[in-house]
Amino acid sequence: MAPPRLNRASLLAGAHELAARDRHLARIVDQYGPPPLWARPRGFPTLARIILEQQVSLASAAALYARLHLHFEGEVTPARVLARGEAELLSLGVTRQKAGYVVGLAARLASGAVSLERVARMPDAAAGATLIQVPGIGPWTAGVYLLMALRRPDVWPPGDLGLHKSMAEMRGLSVVPTSDEAATFAMRWRPWRAVAARLLWHSYLSRRARTWDRQPPAAGRQ
Repeated sequence: MAPPRLNRASLLAGAHELAARDRHLARIVDQYGPPPLWARPRGFPTLARIILEQQVSLASAAALYARLHLHFEGEVTPARVLARGEAELLSLGVTRQKAGYVVGLAARLASGAVSLERVARMPDAAAGATLIQVPGIGPWTAGVYLLMALRRPDVWPPGDLGLHKSMAEMRGLSVVPTSDEAATFAMRWRPWRAVAARLLWHSYLSRRARTWDRQPPAAGRQ
C-alpha cells in the first residue's frame, strides 16, 4: 500500500488537530489561518532544484533554476543534464560542487541505481535513507523532498533555519534552537510534523508580510 500523501483536506484536518493540542500552533491558525500545501511535483527537476536551494536564499535559487529551465527548454531531465555535462551547468551559474551533485544524481537515475518512483512507494525512513546515499543529498534535502514532493504528513526537515527562527518566535525564545533541539521539540507534533512545519513557515512569512510562490522562507543544509 502506498504511503499516505497530504492533500488540502488532510492538511486542514492536521492543522486543526495540532491547534487543539498545542496553544502556540493554535495561535498561528487563529492569526493567519491554515497554511498553504506548498506542493511540488515529484521527480528529478524538483530534487535538482532543492539541491540548488541548499545554503542560499530561495530567491537566488529560484532565479538559477529558472535559468536552467529556460536553457533546457522546459525539460530538465537526467538525460539532458548528462548530455550537456557539468561544464554547461557551470556556464549557467551553478557552483562546481552543486553541478557535480546534479550531474551525479542524473547519472544514478539514468542508470537505475536510484529510482524516484521506488522512493515514492517507500516508508518515510527508507525513502530518506535511500535519498541520502546520493552525494549532495543530506537529511534536509531529503526531508524537503519528502515533505513537498511526496507530501508525507510526518516528516521534519532538520537544519531548516526558517523553521528554527519561527519556532523561537512562536515560543518566545531568546535563542534560536539548534537543529537537534528543534527536531526533538517537533516530536510532540507527530503524526503531523510536516503540517507543523508548514504552520511554522506560514507564521514566518506572515510575520514578515512576504509572499513566495509555493515555497517556504529559508533554505537549510544538505
